[in-house]
Amino acid sequence: MEINLFRLCSGLKVIGYFMILLVAAIVAVSYYAVVVLTWGPELRTGGLHSFLAISIIVLFHFLLIMLLWCYFMVVFRDPGSVPENWKPRAQEEILEAGSSLTSSEITAPEVFNSTQSTDGQERRQEVGYCSRCQNAKPPRCHHCSVCQRCVLKMDHHCVWVVNCVGATNYKSFLLFLLYTFLETTMDTLVLLPNFINFFSEAKSHSTSPGNLAVVFVTFVLNLAFSLSLLCFVVMHISLLSSNTTSVEVHEKRRATRWKYDLGRKKNFEQVFGSKKALWFFPLLSKEDLDNIPALRGLEFPTVSDSEA
Repeated sequence: MEINLFRLCSGLKVIGYFMILLVAAIVAVSYYAVVVLTWGPELRTGGLHSFLAISIIVLFHFLLIMLLWCYFMVVFRDPGSVPENWKPRAQEEILEAGSSLTSSEITAPEVFNSTQSTDGQERRQEVGYCSRCQNAKPPRCHHCSVCQRCVLKMDHHCVWVVNCVGATNYKSFLLFLLYTFLETTMDTLVLLPNFINFFSEAKSHSTSPGNLAVVFVTFVLNLAFSLSLLCFVVMHISLLSSNTTSVEVHEKRRATRWKYDLGRKKNFEQVFGSKKALWFFPLLSKEDLDNIPALRGLEFPTVSDSEA
């Protein structure tokens, strides 16, 4: 019997739903260990220790709200879909002018828009064609075998969010990584004293075995996630600074100069926008969406464009 790999890939969505439950379970056990068991009771002690407890609990809730906000934005926001019968702007202008294109030119597997740069040399913007979606693919667009569709500026399919990470939810994904890293790091630090005293308290039976187990497991989980998330944060900062997606890494290595790398400032704005007040929120201003085409995922300026 022949195995359909694409159907097998779509089955990964089922795993993703378990991942969502796992995220909820980790959040719940962390809340119970940090707020209910460890620092909540310290509020009644008064003095400096009580002030420290208030500060930790307030910071815990702020980071928790931000990471959950960003998480649900990644889960429920469309990462970017190719409009039906989409064509590059140059082709649309030609069609509007009355010029005719043959069907083979529109539906060929590889289509190029040729333009002239200011130095007189021709540069070509590659426009692909997806045989599965039966539609043209904008630059940096890729077909996801799990979602069974093309995704604009696809970075990767994330099992943890049961969704692709693409042009319209990449900012939310990066902020989710950042806030989750900060939250798990904070949880690790505030539970460290309890973890150090774990064996002495277990011997003296000064704390119930159940509470000790919860604090121990929570510390280990948060430490593991914190270290692994640090690697992801560093990796995506590197990708962001060079305007590269995860699926474009190999293509970039073959290029003498990466055509989408416009400098760190412009690369950053193509994901986070230019409004500084919104940089730490999973939101984009209408002005940025209108003025920065890359945020919509259909058009991307290249090095030759910026030099022209």
